[in-house]
Amino acid sequence: MCKGLAALPHTCLERAKEIKIKLGTLLQKPESAIDLIIPYPDKPEKPPKASKPSAEEALQWRDSLEKLLQNSYGLSVFQTFLKSEFSEENIEFWLACEDYRKTKSPSKMAVKAKKIYEEYIQTEAPREVNIDHFTKAVTMKNLVEHSSSSFDLAQKKIFALMEKDSLPRFVRSEFYQELIK
Repeated sequence: MCKGLAALPHTCLERAKEIKIKLGTLLQKPESAIDLIIPYPDKPEKPPKASKPSAEEALQWRDSLEKLLQNSYGLSVFQTFLKSEFSEENIEFWLACEDYRKTKSPSKMAVKAKKIYEEYIQTEAPREVNIDHFTKAVTMKNLVEHSSSSFDLAQKKIFALMEKDSLPRFVRSEFYQELIK
């Protein structure tokens, strides 16, 4: 990276300025309301019209957050449960990252990255997720050059948090108990 005493002040300073400019661009306020419009689907408050899973299928969710999130009915019930606990920011962040990862257009990717960063990652964000300093720093570094994996580390940390904390509470909830009857 920046090695050698002679290169240190000049090269590192230039690199730092370059990163500052790129992050500054990411953090700029939108010039118009159109910059704020991102096509995230509306999140249903009630389970969708998807067919209710069998008790056997729902029982598999106890041990696999991945299976729960892959099932549209399960995802919706899980979201409703988290909203009832005022802790939906983790699943909303995870879903936003999934949407971001599928984005192909670099310009749309930049807009979505900015939205995700401002909404969930930056300090004092409106729906700030609980990630450690290292993960936040890696994510910010990844945002200098957008790629479909820019949020991967943070998304994995939040998935692990939901698996360890939210899923066990969900499994004990009435929301889940009704499904396995």
